[in-house]
Amino acid sequence: MSVILRNAQPEDLPAIRDIYNDAVLNTTSIWNEKQVDLANRRAWFDARHLQGYPILVAVDADGTVVGYASFGDWRAFEGYRYTVEHSVYVRSDQRGQGIGPQLMTLLIERAREARKHVMVAAIESGNAASIRLHERLGFVVTGQMPQVGVKFGRWLDLTFMQLQLNPGAEPSKE
Repeated sequence: MSVILRNAQPEDLPAIRDIYNDAVLNTTSIWNEKQVDLANRRAWFDARHLQGYPILVAVDADGTVVGYASFGDWRAFEGYRYTVEHSVYVRSDQRGQGIGPQLMTLLIERAREARKHVMVAAIESGNAASIRLHERLGFVVTGQMPQVGVKFGRWLDLTFMQLQLNPGAEPSKE
């Protein structure tokens, strides 16, 4: 599918909320069990922008948001300032059409531009499609955590994957 990738705008938030809530209700991609409202997505949007982190959207020929991706701090401590964790979600009726890899490729580029060193993925271990996508993009499995979450009445395992964005780079002396 041909999509245009661009920075998200406030008017994209209802579509982003709907994609997010669909994942909450129907997948183990998000381990939240409660849907969010527009105020929640606005706060998330504003926080990402204050941090200087991107939110990307994929839009179809009609201008409809069919996917989004972003990254944020992996952990809040200074020592982790070069590491980010990302999210990528595609509308349920658009999955399998190459939108996720397009969003991820641009998101990785943005992380490199932001001088980040590592991008972390935390994926429900049964999500083979997401694990394959990340492997194709160069991510490697770095950890497995059995039964650390629960959703839909069952235990969930977590697979950590990571991508070295700038192999061999030294941290700056800030």
